Amino acid sequence: MNAQKFVGNWRSLKTELLASFTDAQAGTEVAAMVQALRLTPAQHTQLRTVLDAALRDTLYTLLLGLDGAASIGGDQQSYTLHDENGQLVAEPGELEMAAWEAFHGEDAA
Repeated sequence: MNAQKFVGNWRSLKTELLASFTDAQAGTEVAAMVQALRLTPAQHTQLRTVLDAALRDTLYTLLLGLDGAASIGGDQQSYTLHDENGQLVAEPGELEMAAWEAFHGEDAA
């Protein structure tokens, strides 16, 4: 696994979480709470946009925290990530670059 694949998995997780939070049929606690709000279609779209931004910013910041480019809980340090085979996932700075492209780049929509 490399930095792009690792970050891509986080990007996929964001998409999965957003769907599970906003799809009434998902069966998640968040989806049930959203459904209980009885939002109009326009309000539901607005809420989905807010949740999408919150997930994007959260996951992006966590990735930057792992890369040493942001703090996690007040501590800022670089972490070395290895896959289950002991292979290095990313060199310092690679997660930050890959995360920016995945979450804020032209194809991030």
